[in-house]
Amino acid sequence: MLETVAQAVVNGLLIGGIYALVSIGVTLIFGVVKIVNFAQGEFVMIGMYISFFLATQFGIDPIVSLVVSMPVLFVMGVLVQHFLIRRVLGLGDMPQIFLTFALSLLLLNLALMLFTANYRTVHTWYSDEAFHIGPLYVPVAKFTAFVLAMVLSGVLWVFLHTTDLGKAMRAAAQKPEVAMLMGINPNRVFCVALGIALALAGAAGSLLMPFYPAYPLVGQVFVLMAFVAVVLGTLGNVMGALVASLMMGVAESLGIQFVGADSGLIVVFLMLLLTLAFRPNGLAGGRAR
Repeated sequence: MLETVAQAVVNGLLIGGIYALVSIGVTLIFGVVKIVNFAQGEFVMIGMYISFFLATQFGIDPIVSLVVSMPVLFVMGVLVQHFLIRRVLGLGDMPQIFLTFALSLLLLNLALMLFTANYRTVHTWYSDEAFHIGPLYVPVAKFTAFVLAMVLSGVLWVFLHTTDLGKAMRAAAQKPEVAMLMGINPNRVFCVALGIALALAGAAGSLLMPFYPAYPLVGQVFVLMAFVAVVLGTLGNVMGALVASLMMGVAESLGIQFVGADSGLIVVFLMLLLTLAFRPNGLAGGRAR
């Protein structure tokens, strides 16, 4: 029994690392730009397709393809901010919601038109490999994805807390009017925030490719979990989103193991409801960081 619980926890932590990359991107956009990006999952899908075609056409390992998917998605984020989101920032919540939702539908239907609904997979030498830590079974592909996800999350935390641009982003998130008075260019900060958030989505897509199929609707799964993690971890709180994502991965895995194969999401949403009931400001108490 104890070994079963430990294995479920390990499985949950490994997938929680991927949830973290997506949710951190969502909460970074909300914290800095004050907009909810409903299209974040579609950028995960784009990252997966980039890695798929690099693997099938040029034989590039999905992990190595991070050096392509992240810069490409960063540029896309800058362009989306500069040409689309910037134009609706002062118009209230509804135009912003409709814009990102329309962008989500556009990218989804473009993917369906270009790639069809077929599942695309990449099989690497480590896709079926695993190692054992005592009685625990740890898949190499998921473990690699988890480690790199934590590294990227750590790099982002260091960037936000030690660099001038990172501090400018945090200042713009906390007091945008004061930040502008201090000479911070909000459009530049917002472009960087969108770029980083979408680069993390691209990274999540590349890390998923060795063990998860790419298809046009794949982003819907991860963006749903990301929004739950963002609410649990407090809107705008990067570390809160990271911790909440790991907790959700564990809760989902335990639900699948002990309740039923289709019960993982039920456990996650039950956790969300309990959090909203007893800590409506999120696990971090409403503190944006």
